Amino acid sequence: MSDDRIQRFEARRIELEQMTDEQLKDRFWELCDHLVAPIVDLARTHTSPSIERSVLLRMGVDSLNSHAVVERIYQAGLLGKGAGHVLLRLAQKQGTDVKSAAAAILQDKDLLVGLFTEAENAR
Repeated sequence: MSDDRIQRFEARRIELEQMTDEQLKDRFWELCDHLVAPIVDLARTHTSPSIERSVLLRMGVDSLNSHAVVERIYQAGLLGKGAGHVLLRLAQKQGTDVKSAAAAILQDKDLLVGLFTEAENAR
């Protein structure tokens, strides 16, 4: 190891020795948050059809329909909103459940047009 690296290690070791257990725990979680922040940011801003299908499956939409619904949502340019979010928004608008909203999307892709702009204008 280089002398510079050894000196940095010793400085950190001395600093950490002076911390209480509670301070060490806080420092650990601070470093963890710093480490995963880019991953969390990426997850918030990026998705994929397979992730969105997985979400719909967990919401109770069957596999074949989830594939088709995600494709319709993607074609409408709403995949970035999240397929589950789109289904919930449509279900609320129609006063139905998520499965009925999924079936409605498959029957009429135009239901997605303006879905989010209507809700934002109502505020």
